[in-house]
Amino acid sequence: MTRLARTLLGAAMACALLPHAAMAQGTTDIKPSPQQIHWQDLEFGVIVHFGTNTFLDREWGDGKADPKVFDPDHVDTVQWARASKAAGARYMVMVAKHHDGFALYPTTQSDYSVKSSPWMGGKGDLVKLASDAARAEGLEFGVYLSPWDRHEPRYGEPKAYDAYYQAQVEELAQHYGPLVEWWLDGAGSAGHVYDFPRYIETLRTYQPNAMVFADMGLFEYGDIRWVGQEDGYIRGENWNVIDRHGYQRWRPVEVDTPLHDLHWFWHPHDESTLKSVAKLVDTWENSVGRGGQLMLGIAPDRHGQLPEADVARLDAFGKALRERYGDASNLARHHAATDENTEAALDGNKDTFWSAPAGSRHATIEVDFGHPVTFDRTLAMEWLDDGQHVRKYAIEIFDGKAWHAVAGAEAIGHMKIDVFPRVTAQRVRLNILSSVGAASIREFQVFNAAPLPSP
Repeated sequence: MTRLARTLLGAAMACALLPHAAMAQGTTDIKPSPQQIHWQDLEFGVIVHFGTNTFLDREWGDGKADPKVFDPDHVDTVQWARASKAAGARYMVMVAKHHDGFALYPTTQSDYSVKSSPWMGGKGDLVKLASDAARAEGLEFGVYLSPWDRHEPRYGEPKAYDAYYQAQVEELAQHYGPLVEWWLDGAGSAGHVYDFPRYIETLRTYQPNAMVFADMGLFEYGDIRWVGQEDGYIRGENWNVIDRHGYQRWRPVEVDTPLHDLHWFWHPHDESTLKSVAKLVDTWENSVGRGGQLMLGIAPDRHGQLPEADVARLDAFGKALRERYGDASNLARHHAATDENTEAALDGNKDTFWSAPAGSRHATIEVDFGHPVTFDRTLAMEWLDDGQHVRKYAIEIFDGKAWHAVAGAEAIGHMKIDVFPRVTAQRVRLNILSSVGAASIREFQVFNAAPLPSP
């Protein structure tokens, strides 16, 4: 074989191996977009399920419900938004069309919508009411539009249905203000081929900053990913960079769970399924507190309002979170004098951050309280604009002679809460045992949380 032939063969083999080479690149080379950083900082949102199912006492509609059954007599989207905000949510996603195909806005693509219902004489628009209320309360807004449609006759004709769904995407993307998130739900769609590139191209044309939620089967089209179940918990180490189909992407996690056990829609006499404050806090600690996003499902009743018990529970949940993790409870805010770099991780300001020495793979952030303090958990946040760097760390306390680990793991990411048996110490530190590149930490906080009843 000539030298030229060997060169050409080598080049061909290198090209063939490019996907595997991409897999082998360091994950810190993959960085989030500004939109992903913004979305991850929102941390907690709600998703609203309301529709014909609400009036028929069911979770899954078959697409045959008469639009006339949808007739709430006192829709109060402001109440939804205020209750969500009281819980600590920063954004609201409205289910504009569930799997039954009934649209909660007056789509021009079908008569199977609120315009065929008696509600507001067929002139109502739930998506607009929800969007306006959310923004008035300082919440960002997003939309869920189910690809699966059990009513639309064109669903059996993929090309015709693609045009139908794409047109609905265009309607929602153009007429309801900036969207922070767009939900793609793959439920019920096995075997159906959608033109996702067309859908996403339309969405990006009008909403370039919207984050697309999709499960791992729709890897190429999503900016954020599902964790794989609906109990609201992240298990194991949470890495933002995920490999699939031979390449890596920054795909942070969003976990979803309803306020009522196993119920996304309202059902009569359903108070017993309402999750306790302890359960909700535990869910938050194992979702947001593990570097992910929590999407909590809320459901208006047949009047169009959240039940009083739900509103009270959301309010109590928000108060428990603020009492547990609010700035006033952060023991690290009161510490002995330290250097400017360390202060950036202890100041309660997420816009500042501590930086490890350039070129380092190991570094520590220490808090000296100046006197013994009792605590049982820490909260750390990594500055992710330059990628996820921390690979192993420990939470350590000083007993007067030596440092001892009380907790530890691998990933920190957007946020990591570590809980351990209550200890008393004057000094505590975040010991970054290994990082790929110099780590940066936005916040290192310390808390002594009051115990809650068992979830």
